Amino acid sequence: MRRIPPATRDRLADEITFHPATAEARLLREALGRFATGVTVITAMGDAGPIGMTVNSFSSVSLEPPLVLWCPAKSSTRHRGFLEAPHWSVHVLGAEQLEVCLRFTRGGRQFEGLEEVLSEEGVPLLPGVAARFDCKSHAIHDAGDHTVLVGRVLRVTVAGPGDHPLVFAAGRFGQFDPEDG
Repeated sequence: MRRIPPATRDRLADEITFHPATAEARLLREALGRFATGVTVITAMGDAGPIGMTVNSFSSVSLEPPLVLWCPAKSSTRHRGFLEAPHWSVHVLGAEQLEVCLRFTRGGRQFEGLEEVLSEEGVPLLPGVAARFDCKSHAIHDAGDHTVLVGRVLRVTVAGPGDHPLVFAAGRFGQFDPEDG
């Protein structure tokens, strides 16, 4: 067993360790918030029309075949619509698109006032995003209070160079400029 150097020991003294099942949910949420994520809006066509949801649980799964995933909360009123949708699109937001992000949060305006643009599969699209992944539903997995939706990427659309991503960390939105050293 290795000895811990004094500088590391001092830093470890400031750490808090807890078991997520016994701690306040706030502590787990704060710990997860230390991982910065990109911000996306997922859209699909539901039985009652277009649906959208702001999501930061988007991730790449596989390059061959091209698969991505995201995880809607089961408590969302839009959850069932996304589970039943044969196709959906992931819109990666740029730093200047906070208003678009807020449209698709709980109580947001959603598609109100937006021009209707549909993909070949009939999925509502948001113009001007940093990147878009048009997907066909591939797999659905139960995951506690969320569901993991895996999609096979059919098409990718990328904006021109220079767009900085909208990011979310520690309960706040911001931007990341990869050119800042």
